[in-house]
Amino acid sequence: MTTPVHPLISPWGRFGLYTFLIDAPSLAIVDTGIASSPAEGMAPELAKLGRRIEDVEWILLTHGHIDHMGGAHALWEMTGRRAKVVLHEADVPYLASRRAHVDNYLGLRALYLDNPDAEAQQTDMAQQVISGEMQPTMTVRGGETIDLGGGVTVSVHHTPGHTEGSVAYVVDGQDDVFVGDAVQIHGAANGFPGYEDPDAYRSSLEYLRDVVKPNRMYQGHPYGNVAGEPYGVELDRATAHQALQDSLGIEARIRAAVEKHGAAETDSPYSPYEAVAAELGYVKDPTLEPSPFFTTMHGYRRIAG
Repeated sequence: MTTPVHPLISPWGRFGLYTFLIDAPSLAIVDTGIASSPAEGMAPELAKLGRRIEDVEWILLTHGHIDHMGGAHALWEMTGRRAKVVLHEADVPYLASRRAHVDNYLGLRALYLDNPDAEAQQTDMAQQVISGEMQPTMTVRGGETIDLGGGVTVSVHHTPGHTEGSVAYVVDGQDDVFVGDAVQIHGAANGFPGYEDPDAYRSSLEYLRDVVKPNRMYQGHPYGNVAGEPYGVELDRATAHQALQDSLGIEARIRAAVEKHGAAETDSPYSPYEAVAAELGYVKDPTLEPSPFFTTMHGYRRIAG
């Protein structure tokens, strides 16, 4: 018998945030959106399915970015603090401290963006969209199995790259795979894939393609295909394989452009990677949060030494 999976979509400005219900005997929510998502997005959608948010027993976080874990504390509160919160150990600081998100910005994207108000803006955003600071109930490294009752189990797979602590959750036996932001393709609203560690990102894509082999794949946002059109919320086996292949091809193109042009300071908003953006045909605003262009460029800069 197949365990149903129900998408729970919560918009946030320019972004579509995907969260999911694994409708097992022990209800599990994958990712939580931002602070308002549990009450305004999840609860009404669960009610339509005849489920109560109070009965959620597992909160499975794919990684520590605010649009995936910002609602974790609020959802946990709505379950009477009974739900078990799961997160990879490397991303725990983002759940435990709003300041960790600000520090991540200052140590990465702020290096390329001339915004004297950035720290105050990031602090304010973290305060607004993260519902609370907490420790996870269960920290994982990859390789764990979570029992949802009735013979339904979910395995945890470490898929670093987008963040160090990114994981994919797999419903065992039916190979439904929740990848969060581990498969970027052409990126989401900003039109550019974002990953902090290019080598780890590539290895995770290959692992998902060759080892996990999703039967159905669920992503964290409406990522775009090669034609720039967003994929649906559920990707079948063939489409998931194509998305993984496309992501690998795009990563290779970006890597080649960076190796060819390197970094050179200019007056361009893409500086010091104006030539890279030009070769890739990237013309969108690189300064718009979450600035995946500069996140990714910094990753290549770091591995180049």
